[in-house]
Amino acid sequence: MTMYDLIIIGAGPAGITAGVYAARKRMNFLILTKDVGGQAGWSGDVENYIGYQFISGPELVEKFREHLQKFDVEIREGEPATLIKRENNLIHAQTEQGSYEARTVIVASGRNPRKLGAEGEEQYRNRGVTYCATCDGPLFADKDVAVVGGGNSGFDAVLQLVKIARHIHVVEIAPEIRADSIMVEKARESGIVSIHTSSRVKSFFGDMFLKGIKMEEEGKELDIPVEGAFIEIGSLPVSAIVKDVKTNPYGEIIVDCKCRTNIPGIFAAGDVTDVPAKQIIVACGEGCKALLGAFEYLSTEKSV
Repeated sequence: MTMYDLIIIGAGPAGITAGVYAARKRMNFLILTKDVGGQAGWSGDVENYIGYQFISGPELVEKFREHLQKFDVEIREGEPATLIKRENNLIHAQTEQGSYEARTVIVASGRNPRKLGAEGEEQYRNRGVTYCATCDGPLFADKDVAVVGGGNSGFDAVLQLVKIARHIHVVEIAPEIRADSIMVEKARESGIVSIHTSSRVKSFFGDMFLKGIKMEEEGKELDIPVEGAFIEIGSLPVSAIVKDVKTNPYGEIIVDCKCRTNIPGIFAAGDVTDVPAKQIIVACGEGCKALLGAFEYLSTEKSV
């Protein structure tokens, strides 16, 4: 079995950045990931990544991939880690395809979309119910759709869909919309967005495909005919794969200023951690910090 200096878990912005820095330091490393880009590839218009006044999420991910591919990097795409553990001073990473050993690991596994839990959600998943406007938005051209969630991720989806859909219903459980004002203003200016606050989706209905949502709005029940429903209510960190790592009440891996976890040799970066801002640019910076921390650890720890 190959002994790596480092294994990077995930290839979103944090993992890719760590990979670029590891390659520049001539480290012997491996990337294990489900895909390249992570949730950044689901983003619509990115207007706050330095160096680009405007770029779409998929375009930015392609730039990341091109940068990484300039180096001779061993990346196993389609092979996400299922278990990370420290044993006998080494870090062991397991996937469904095999197992790997390294002296250090950077966990940059990101997050998965949170499910709503309403009746019919699983029944109509991929039959109208979806979790990615970037991926699936074009399927709903000139159709009425709903976006569940009034935060920034919800309105990111809305601003993508105003270019595609006929009408968009935004359903937010709180009394007020939480998204940035500029996003809400753009949505309202489109003239095709209806905002429902103090509302919740009780169920999804249809036949073979989604035909509508049953909603409770300020104590009243109503049916809204839609052919697409985009669930944008946040996400959950992919942290359970790391054995014995300390997490906060939200399941996020706790890290220090060098991205160290409580387990020697295991570092974490990006949205899977307790770093407050879940932003592409922040994840990139954290990926850099994690790699520098891992490199320092390898250079100074006698046991490795």
